[in-house]
Amino acid sequence: MNVTFRQLRVFEAVARHLSYTQAAQELHLSQPAVSMQIRQLEENVGLPLFEQIGKKIFLTEAGHEMYHYSRSIAGQLEEAEEVLEQLKGVQRGRLDISVASTANAFATRLLAAFARRYPGTTFTLDVTNRATLVRQLEENEKDLVIMGRPPAGMNLVAEAFMDNPLVVVAPPEHPLAGETAIPFERLASETFVVREAGSGTFIAMERFFEEHGMALTTGMQMTSNEAIKQAVEAGLGLGIVSIHTLELELEAGRLVVLDVEHFPILRHWYVVHRVGKRLSPVAQAFQRFVLAEAASFVSAVPTNGA
Repeated sequence: MNVTFRQLRVFEAVARHLSYTQAAQELHLSQPAVSMQIRQLEENVGLPLFEQIGKKIFLTEAGHEMYHYSRSIAGQLEEAEEVLEQLKGVQRGRLDISVASTANAFATRLLAAFARRYPGTTFTLDVTNRATLVRQLEENEKDLVIMGRPPAGMNLVAEAFMDNPLVVVAPPEHPLAGETAIPFERLASETFVVREAGSGTFIAMERFFEEHGMALTTGMQMTSNEAIKQAVEAGLGLGIVSIHTLELELEAGRLVVLDVEHFPILRHWYVVHRVGKRLSPVAQAFQRFVLAEAASFVSAVPTNGA
């Protein structure tokens, strides 16, 4: 099978996007050039790799197999590049990380400080939800992932680097605002605005309420913490969010943290990668930086209504 690296690179981009147009834009090629590379690859392989149904393209069975191997080959080439970068030291290199959307508030500060310390480095930051983070870990797509509780059953190296308290928030005019030592049972009559069912915050909330013998009454489901905070401000219910997402709202007086019995829900932030992953010098440096200094980039905020 006479396959070129160029063909594999083009194929991997088309397979990832399932779009010739987006692949062409990413690779800075014309769409006809992309189509020609795919056609030549299919001729070399002797099997169709894509099929078109309507206006959409899909991977064939052979395409799925080729995608697996193309990603593996690309990973080996990246590893070779990283090994060569080791000879140059941490002053150069590229970092590709993903962070949970809840962590974005402090992750951008971390990256900015790291970039100032190592000005020759570059990075790609993906802010996304838990389901995508888990998939990226499964596919070994990222150098490092910053997230809440790591998924069980995966071969991961996960190091906790900071507490991540989840607190109950309400608008300032809520009847419970300003009260102290609020009994946990008072929440039974409240409706909560929550994250989507698969999110780490929702999983932690649901488990916490079950452990304390109370059903969690949910109203609206949101796909971001920003949407939850806005809904709580509008009086659509209470929210349970990471304290690290609340700095601006608490300073502006748009939200308050309720002093509820058993709260905060104590969780941690982790920096995670696959077992056996060969971290580049810049990834190793960033991992050390996170473990040693992350807490200093989070403003101190109260975890109760006092």
